[in-house]
Amino acid sequence: MDFMPEIICEDCGKRLFHENEDTLKIEEAIHKKFCRKKEGETQSYMHRDVTHTTTFDPEREYDINGNPVLKK
Repeated sequence: MDFMPEIICEDCGKRLFHENEDTLKIEEAIHKKFCRKKEGETQSYMHRDVTHTTTFDPEREYDINGNPVLKK
């Protein structure tokens, strides 16, 4: 049986594994930037203000037929 390198995130518990150790190190570096720290938290690196409900790009808020692009 072959050994597959793996890393388990200490913050969220996610198991990362890959047969190539260099690729696994890259995956780990990316995971550290986007780790939720706790299960169920927002997975975005962007700041989200829950009181901010307006569209960031008002020119593209509606499609060419006048229908809203995003669900509110």
